[in-house]
Amino acid sequence: MAKPRTMRRTVIFDLDGTLVDSVPDIHAALDRLMAARGQPPFARAEVTRFIGDGVPVLIQRAFAARGLPADPTALPAFLADYEANAAVETRPFLGIPAALDVLAAEGWALAVCTNKPEAAARQLLAGLGLAERFAALGGGDSFPVRKPDPRHVLATLEAAGGDPARAVMVGDHHNDVAAGRAAGLPVAFCAWGYGLPEMADGAPVAARAEELPALLERLMPR
Repeated sequence: MAKPRTMRRTVIFDLDGTLVDSVPDIHAALDRLMAARGQPPFARAEVTRFIGDGVPVLIQRAFAARGLPADPTALPAFLADYEANAAVETRPFLGIPAALDVLAAEGWALAVCTNKPEAAARQLLAGLGLAERFAALGGGDSFPVRKPDPRHVLATLEAAGGDPARAVMVGDHHNDVAAGRAAGLPVAFCAWGYGLPEMADGAPVAARAEELPALLERLMPR
């Protein structure tokens, strides 16, 4: 059930590449999936390029990179493995916990909108001790749509009790920029994430996590 709207400002964060560096655990689970099929492991840079459009697309890209035909058993096998090991090596990016503390102290409501499946995202945030910081989490399978569809952002915002006139989107990928803008929100781009610099597409860029509170204040003044 959606929370009643308040006049609080809301910041909606992407997860992978924005709040957390999840590539190590995604990479490990993907290599285990490939090993079970007699395939060699991936380089870290390859896996980073696969990320950003949800797990089904991640699996499609991985299989295409190895010249393998589609396998309907791959997605459930990957999810079962990854969800059990999502927080082994994954950590918040440097400065993220402190930035979240500052934003909360300044009265922002915090939410997560990610193309990662909701169960995996919740387990990851809980494993890192971050889950209680967020008023809502919209996963890639939480609603009938997902980023870059703006309805994914707006549904997450509604679940957090936020108002589109008082909300900002933060991410590291063109899906985040496109979805936030189409939802009518100001957007901030994270330079430390997995997206290429040109994915900012003119959005203001935070080079480090500690820059986020001031940048968001400029985008959405009190």
